[in-house]
Amino acid sequence: MEFIYEKISVPFKKTFITRRLKMDPKSNRIHSHKNFELNLIVSGSGRRIVGNHISSYTKGDLVLLGPNVYHCWEVQATDSDDQDAECIVTHFSENIINSGFFNIPELESVVTLLKEAGSGIFFHGKKAEKVAATITRMANLTGLELYIKLLEVFNLLLQIEDRECLALPSTQPNVHEKDIDQINKVYEYVFQNIREGIKLKEASSLVCMEPGSFCRYFKKKTNQTFMDYVKNVRIGIAAKLLAETDKQITQICFECGYNNLANFNHYFKDIMKKTPSDYRKDFK
Repeated sequence: MEFIYEKISVPFKKTFITRRLKMDPKSNRIHSHKNFELNLIVSGSGRRIVGNHISSYTKGDLVLLGPNVYHCWEVQATDSDDQDAECIVTHFSENIINSGFFNIPELESVVTLLKEAGSGIFFHGKKAEKVAATITRMANLTGLELYIKLLEVFNLLLQIEDRECLALPSTQPNVHEKDIDQINKVYEYVFQNIREGIKLKEASSLVCMEPGSFCRYFKKKTNQTFMDYVKNVRIGIAAKLLAETDKQITQICFECGYNNLANFNHYFKDIMKKTPSDYRKDFK
């Protein structure tokens, strides 16, 4: 299993990009990126991980994600000749909220919706199906037609009352553009070193700060402490391993960067509201 910080490039002079992508059953990566993401499952099914939330997904599922939410759409491999798993993904520039893209009074509700997507929003019901049909048409459009169709999508999303927050609530602050690269360096470091161990001094050196100054900076820019962020990443990974593997809980504890089983059990129950063993029972 691989944990990566993904860098998605929105083309120059564009604020978003919409693509139809094949989903590889062999890919098993938990990843995050600094972009907003709107994900529609066109075909296929499997297991969805968003933060500390794990559930199944199927054709037609529609999820809106905020920046830096670690996630994974695992494909359920089949022996049949069924259609390949595909999704239509729209990625938005990470500073879209602070740009002029939605900076008019009529679109304030769209900005609010994007801010609420920090933990992932799953849209249900008949209206979500209408959104899915509109997104499918978006994949073949460009220019002004694509922009108009995107506004139509957001208009429909705002009408959907049947929404589910997927992960534990987290506050997504308004980080200024000059801070985005700094924070993303730290996120990338955490994902690359979660197993080997996270060192505060190494993380702070990435942004050329002393540990104390870095901790205050990270808390101010993300509304969570650095150690809370690391803890949430570790527990999210542990939940995935408990649900999908038969590994011993002790082994999972060590793979997630904990060297003390009692601490692991304590933090897991604090976040997931269940012990690791009870959590695993839900998937067996």
